[in-house]
Amino acid sequence: MDKQPVLEPTFDSVSERENTSIEESSLLENNGFDHRNKDESLSVNTSPPLVCRKCFELGHQTENCKQKLTVNSENNSAQNEKEKVLPENPRARSNFISSLCFWYTIPIFRKGYRKTLDSTDLYRPLEEQKSDILGNRLCASWERELKNDGRSPSLVRALLRVFGWQLGFPGLAIFVVELGLRTLQPIFLVKLISYFSGEPDAANAGFYYAVAQIVISALTVMILTPTTFGIHHVCFKMRVAMGSMIFRKALRLTKGALGDTTSGHVVNLISNDIPRLDSAPYTVHYLWVGPLQVLVITYLMYQEIGISAVFGVLFMLLFMPIQMYLGTRTSAIQLKAAERTDNRIRMVNEIISAIQVLKMYAWEQPFEQMVTHAREKEMNTIRQGQYIRGFDFARRIVLSRVAIFLSLVGYVILGKVFTPEIAFMITAYYNVLLAAMSIYVPSAIIQTAQFLTSIRRVEQFMQSEELGSSDKSEGPSKDTVPGNPPSNNNEADLLKSAISIRDLKAKWDPNSPDYTLSGINLEIKPGSVVAVIGLTGSGKSSLIQAILGELKANSGQLQVNGSLSYTSQESWLFSGTVRQNILFGQPMDSQRYEEVVKKCALERDFDLLPLRDNTIVGERGATLSGGQKARISLARSVYRKASIYLLDDPLSAVDASVARHLFDQCVRGHLRGSTVVLVTHQEQFLPHVDQIVILANGQIKALGDYESLLKTGLITGLGSLSKTDKAKTEEQEPLNLNSPDNKNEVTPIKENSEQTVGGSSSGKEHVERQESGGISLALYRKYFQAGGGLVAFLVMLSSSVLAQVAVTGGDYFLTYWVKKESTAAGHGEMEDMESKSMDVYKYTLIIILSVIMNLSSSFLLFNIAKKASIRLHNTIFNRVTRADMHFFSINKHGSILNRFTKDMSQVDEVLPVVLVDVMQIALWLAGIIIVIANVNPLLLVPTLMLSVIFYHLRNLYLKTSRDLKRVEAINRSPVYSHLAASLNGLTTIRALDAQRVLEKEFDSYQDAHSSAFFMYISTSQAFGYCMNCICVIYISIITLSFFAFPPGNGADVGLVITQAMGLIDMVQWGVRQTAELENTMTAVERVVEYESIEPEGMLEAPDDKKPPKTWPEQGEIIFKELNLRYTPNAKAENVLKSLSFVIQPREKVGIVGRTGAGKSSLINALFRLSYTDGSVLIDTRDTRQMGLHDLRRQISIIPQEPVLFSGTMRYNLDPFDEYSDEKLWGCLEEVKLKEVVSDLPDGLASKISEGGTNFSVGQRQLVCLARAILRENRILVMDEATANVDPQTDGLIQATIRSKFRDCTVLTIAHRLHTIIDSDKVMVMDAGRVVEFGSPYELMTKSDSKVFHNLVNQSGRASYEGLLKIAQETFESS
Repeated sequence: MDKQPVLEPTFDSVSERENTSIEESSLLENNGFDHRNKDESLSVNTSPPLVCRKCFELGHQTENCKQKLTVNSENNSAQNEKEKVLPENPRARSNFISSLCFWYTIPIFRKGYRKTLDSTDLYRPLEEQKSDILGNRLCASWERELKNDGRSPSLVRALLRVFGWQLGFPGLAIFVVELGLRTLQPIFLVKLISYFSGEPDAANAGFYYAVAQIVISALTVMILTPTTFGIHHVCFKMRVAMGSMIFRKALRLTKGALGDTTSGHVVNLISNDIPRLDSAPYTVHYLWVGPLQVLVITYLMYQEIGISAVFGVLFMLLFMPIQMYLGTRTSAIQLKAAERTDNRIRMVNEIISAIQVLKMYAWEQPFEQMVTHAREKEMNTIRQGQYIRGFDFARRIVLSRVAIFLSLVGYVILGKVFTPEIAFMITAYYNVLLAAMSIYVPSAIIQTAQFLTSIRRVEQFMQSEELGSSDKSEGPSKDTVPGNPPSNNNEADLLKSAISIRDLKAKWDPNSPDYTLSGINLEIKPGSVVAVIGLTGSGKSSLIQAILGELKANSGQLQVNGSLSYTSQESWLFSGTVRQNILFGQPMDSQRYEEVVKKCALERDFDLLPLRDNTIVGERGATLSGGQKARISLARSVYRKASIYLLDDPLSAVDASVARHLFDQCVRGHLRGSTVVLVTHQEQFLPHVDQIVILANGQIKALGDYESLLKTGLITGLGSLSKTDKAKTEEQEPLNLNSPDNKNEVTPIKENSEQTVGGSSSGKEHVERQESGGISLALYRKYFQAGGGLVAFLVMLSSSVLAQVAVTGGDYFLTYWVKKESTAAGHGEMEDMESKSMDVYKYTLIIILSVIMNLSSSFLLFNIAKKASIRLHNTIFNRVTRADMHFFSINKHGSILNRFTKDMSQVDEVLPVVLVDVMQIALWLAGIIIVIANVNPLLLVPTLMLSVIFYHLRNLYLKTSRDLKRVEAINRSPVYSHLAASLNGLTTIRALDAQRVLEKEFDSYQDAHSSAFFMYISTSQAFGYCMNCICVIYISIITLSFFAFPPGNGADVGLVITQAMGLIDMVQWGVRQTAELENTMTAVERVVEYESIEPEGMLEAPDDKKPPKTWPEQGEIIFKELNLRYTPNAKAENVLKSLSFVIQPREKVGIVGRTGAGKSSLINALFRLSYTDGSVLIDTRDTRQMGLHDLRRQISIIPQEPVLFSGTMRYNLDPFDEYSDEKLWGCLEEVKLKEVVSDLPDGLASKISEGGTNFSVGQRQLVCLARAILRENRILVMDEATANVDPQTDGLIQATIRSKFRDCTVLTIAHRLHTIIDSDKVMVMDAGRVVEFGSPYELMTKSDSKVFHNLVNQSGRASYEGLLKIAQETFESS
């Protein structure tokens, strides 16, 4: 059975064990761990997540997790005692009777009655529900489909091959019930009516007919409920299998397929499409049972009333083509709605991912309008589907009544005489048909249409292009394009090389005429260090991707001899501990781990982190600085034992001294003897590599060692400051890891220090809150207020009541009519035609009124629901975009996305249907009770008793099911988080061969969700079964009461029994739907919870405090005693401490300091993104007194992580069409992107893929620079804006900034010292304080503290001299 990572992988904190959410478990640390043994327990522990290899192997937590690296494991037994093991699911050991009667749910009901259920109260999932087992079976079946050459692959066939028998067998049980038991009921009812009407034939057998009625009802309940559950269970397993299959496919998608398939689309497949399979019991078998039942019942009615029977049946059948058409329309509407939902989720996902940049650009409101527009389009489509549903609900109520009306009126018109037996036999037969033809068959048609639409979308996704399945970690791999086989002569040469590339041509976009890489010939010897350099966009990262196999070769040959490890240019971290991120599925080797931590300069970080390397880093590493993320990513790559290391620009995100340490200690030290391919812009390291590859426009421009390339002048041409001789390396100043410079590496972590329950110690993840107790009336009121308020609700309610009055009036009138006909026939009188016609007219009017009012009430309610959905969504989206950054640091991306995906889907589609159901059934039941009480008031006594029993049963059920629903919703979030995180880090995952680790983790998340979902559907069906059994007892009492209190005539018996028969399914369904309503309202509750998010401040200040439009005229910035912290808690440690300085107007200031010194926090203070004390004045105005947009619109920012949104290039530069094309092209030219964009197929209108992945990171930063130039603000902030561009492009950008922003104040954070050496002033930060502030020349020559001097000195003597010369020239010219 699954081990502990399934719910909560654990580690010990130094001090104590803490609670953590189910959602917060993270990626496994053991690649070889198999958590599927049948005899092992799924365990839950109550401490934050970390699981080491030993824990995996033993199945419980060990002391290996407790200390930093190496601790004896003698206390394992003590640790074991603290564990809680999830028990085996009672269903696994229950016998046939227990399973049939759902007795295995009794323990969970007891537990739910006593306490609020949480994840620790669940059971292990059944073996047949295991995600990996189901995924393996479905994947194998799908593979068979793909190999079938004769026909196109079909996911339906693949599903039926695996689940066909399980889905098909319940059909036989439905056949027996519908064509056997239910068809007999009207026959016995007629005999019973005859008995009470005084028919001599039935004189002695009345009691037996009553017993037969009761037995048939009991057998129907005993067979149908387990059958329905069986189908639901199979559909649930199909959903789990498809989820596992989709995730596995997502890990194999090519970059091109990923570009076409957004992450929002993949999340939507798992959150909205495949859950349609098990959102409600599937009534598929009625598609064939229904028509057979129609034939049998029509024949039986024909025997009794002749041709009149056909009138009503024909009317029912006429609705079938309409129903088929509506099913097709529903399918088309659903497909359109799904596409629009994809679009909205993609937009929301992008906005949440880039929220900080969005806030700094002051783009929240326009993006909010864009999402609002997308939401309205989505809801308009969903509403069309709901109107079809509304029509279906109304038809369900009136169809049988109209059919009865047609048959009986036809019977009367043909001159036949009414009798109670005839009238109520026809009513009973039509009621049987009603269930099948009016509820189950239409439901099956709509469900099938929806399923097929969803399955087609999954099918299409499953046929997306995927990478080859070669395992890079096991020996040599080849990528040889057919038509270019290697010659035998070359084979020996190829094997001598670690990487051999011959005539390689490759491109990302198959439709592009230009190749990304063209004519690449490269031999890399084993054990060599190769530097790849070149301009931004020259193809450096593409070369790495080609070696990894991510970029498919169009022609040529590429061979890799050995295993690979890889560090991506954009650091990718998942939500887990630092240690988990480094190990990433590899076994724990303490000595190697300690060595890697040291070589990657992480020791000091670990000392300062609250829980050392067991500290949670937050989703996407959100709580770490850029340098920390880069070094952890590098450590992950280096820890993995491989023969070839591909390092894509890992040195750009760190400062010069750390970069020197990483190069000397890690690349040239720890990795000595391994082959290293290093993409870099740090040219001071070029003298120390074995080979240099210079790329330009996707081709190798030059190749050779440093000395040979130096003679050609190519290296100098890239903007190198020095021609450092290798002999000078001994003179470099070594990095002091214990220096105070590193003291503040940890400060960004503090933003998570206060959010755990009770404000306990930092380093743990935020637990997603689980509500408890009932759903308050205030929540319903809030929902209906969002839907249009009290007036709209009262109009809808009045319409519903009138509809039910018309329906019940029709039933009454039928009884009245039968009595009248019977009385007339009994006296031998002939009723005059005028009176007969008047009765027909009255009945017709009642039926027409009931049709109109039922349609009106359904449409009104769906309209209210639509308005409520739009307003709730827009309100919480507004709250989320207006939330401060602290909210995003403590709430996981998947948790926020869950509100906008699954929860909103419940509010949009499930809730309105349940509301209509509850309202109509409540009124219907009221009508039935009135009818029964009118015939025999004494029957109110058992009715009252029944109501009390149902009320208490409902409360018992609701308490359990509501908690289970909440746990299920919380267990769902990690599935989405894991999927989104995996898609973001796909290249890293594949390069490190961690697919199986992630698949196992995804399966474990699905299993955690399955354990909650299975108990939820089990308790739901158990409750329904219990209710139906009580209903059978109630019908028995009513039926047998006629023997104790004989009625006046048989018509009353017929009326009461036909009404009471409807109770069996309706009462349990109605009460379950009221419970379902409360359960679904938890989605509203979770959505509304976000309405209480505190906004970060006014966007626009009142007119009297608003700065003038020309502000700031000068650009002077003054910090006065400024403190900054990342949490609202005033007692939290400050990240910036008492900063006081003045930046003069038009001054160019460079900001430097160790990674984590507080440089980016300074920017946060300027933009008011965090909590501050003290003040920031811009042109004498206190920024705290103005609106956030008043401030942020006037400051241009080029962020550390460049953000592009999917859409066109024009949209990314100018989302709101404020500027002309000429101005946009001018800005692109200034940032050297005009040629790149003009080469795209559609220029400014060219499509940018999600996240801008079809542009290099450097090019994305240039787009951000173009945005800044467009805004023409007086203040410009550059946060590592040129970290990922080559030195030459950096030089060009700096020249552009000097010319375009000559009259502006410019703040530049940079690790490259030559970027800021010609600034007017340099601010040196350390541990949140300004330690030096002055001109670069003065700081290098006259400063007593010599912090900046030492920093420059660490770049090498020749580099120091070059920088000093530039600083001196700048100082003297100023």
